[in-house]
Amino acid sequence: MESFDDLLTMLERPAAKARPVKRKWREIEALKERQRLKKELEDIDWSLDDELMNELM
Repeated sequence: MESFDDLLTMLERPAAKARPVKRKWREIEALKERQRLKKELEDIDWSLDDELMNELM
């Protein structure tokens, strides 16, 4: 009976590890998305807004 219990224990282990790995990938993807957004915001030429505001006034 010990071998059956060992087998059950081995089968349960991968299922327990699958969730944290998936969560890690989600966290990594979220960090990458934040970095992309930050870079996109840095690439925006904010001086154009000042020029537009001056023209509208």
